[in-house]
Amino acid sequence: MDPVNINGIAVGGSGPLALIAGPCVIEDETATFEIAAFLKNICTRLGIPFIFKASYDKANRTSINAYRGPGLARGLEILSRIRSELDIPVLSDVHAVSEIKSAAAVLDILQIPAFLCRQTDLLLAAARTGKPVNIKKAQFLAPWDMIHVVEKVRSVGNRQILLTERGAMFGYNNLVADMRSISIMQQQTGCPVIFDATHSVQLPGGAGGSSAGQREYAPILAKAAVAAGADAIFLEVHPEPEKALSDGPNSIRLEDVEAIVRQLAAIKNVLNQD
Repeated sequence: MDPVNINGIAVGGSGPLALIAGPCVIEDETATFEIAAFLKNICTRLGIPFIFKASYDKANRTSINAYRGPGLARGLEILSRIRSELDIPVLSDVHAVSEIKSAAAVLDILQIPAFLCRQTDLLLAAARTGKPVNIKKAQFLAPWDMIHVVEKVRSVGNRQILLTERGAMFGYNNLVADMRSISIMQQQTGCPVIFDATHSVQLPGGAGGSSAGQREYAPILAKAAVAAGADAIFLEVHPEPEKALSDGPNSIRLEDVEAIVRQLAAIKNVLNQD
């Protein structure tokens, strides 16, 4: 497996575990900046490569009344400031071909949401930027189906591809994370695989007009994923998840992040010694 390089951070291979973390959506500039600075401080002290994640627009919310974010222009402005002032790579979701040019001018990684991972035009537009592309595996796809998704990106010469496991549908309003998926996608695609621990404990539509979640199980799944060989862990975090405007029920409380990351790094270090 060839690591994917994001501004000097190598994800994949025998390097340290990388962390992708941040709030589900940008709520306001000050809070988002403070979360990013808090996470960077933790990762710097622990020697963990860190990539900040926050969405400028959540175009796939359950309800028409749900908060979506500040939008493309304002959201990218905030992410650009975080990137430059904190000197950290930034990642956000792209939902349409029309967003790609503007997003690629700011983002270090373009993320394809799970529901859109088979959208050929979106994948090709993201790939043609030459930027690393993180593709979330859809809840309705088997891990081996992702080879076809990867081939679309590679067809235009982009090999900077990350895949993310975020659980598969299990009946209604429930997901299950299959740890075999991590190894299957690594072996069949040759791409580094990220495990999204917080979306894997989401209960889609489980709260009626929004998704519910079981954040208490996210650390358990994250530890299992690192032990199974995940190259990075994805966490959505918030200072007060109960007040979060998106994905609060499955978000990790900011004050709990350091203890979780310490455990994950320790597991990864043991594996790297073998």
